[in-house]
Amino acid sequence: MEKSAVLETIKREKLVPVVRTNNTEDARKAVEILASCGIKIFEITMTVPNATELIRELSVADSGVMLGAGTVLNPEQAEKCVEAEAKFIVSPAFDAETVRYCRDNKIAVMPGCLTPTEVLTAWNAGADCVKVFPCDALGGAKYLKTLKTLFPHIEMMPTGGVSCATIADFFRAGAIGVGVGTDLVDVEAIREGNSEQIAEKAREYLKIVNNT
Repeated sequence: MEKSAVLETIKREKLVPVVRTNNTEDARKAVEILASCGIKIFEITMTVPNATELIRELSVADSGVMLGAGTVLNPEQAEKCVEAEAKFIVSPAFDAETVRYCRDNKIAVMPGCLTPTEVLTAWNAGADCVKVFPCDALGGAKYLKTLKTLFPHIEMMPTGGVSCATIADFFRAGAIGVGVGTDLVDVEAIREGNSEQIAEKAREYLKIVNNT
């Protein structure tokens, strides 16, 4: 999948659940439940046990979703994720070598940055989009708007502090998409088998996204 197609998919779908669970089965269930509600993109973090195997499994299943890898900390991890058919790489911080690997291999990469210096450095190094993280630490959507005022040419996807109450503000501030963690990927609800609670929250998010 071309990098441009990955970014266009994110811009179109806008919602990227960040799947971070303590075991593989809970992560699989989260993807299945949310995908059944119409969510098309998922970031599976490398903190999930056997994350690359899960990405490969779900990719082979041809479920109609686009899978990326999150919490990727170095080029070696990135390579394993790409081999598992991850379509994009997300990091919690900017690592120049990881960005270089992805750039050289034509894989969309989104390093985590927070300050203006980090954002510009990552973009100039070849990032396709900057993950503004943790965005809520410096003011959420208001802070993102400030960054977009400084760097209108840089694509940004905030993570941290995204909820149904704030998501529209992030899009108005200039986000091309948002990463949503535990507010959507409710680990306790997954563990308890409360799929309807998760699905209800997903539908609430999608309703807002589709009207933004």
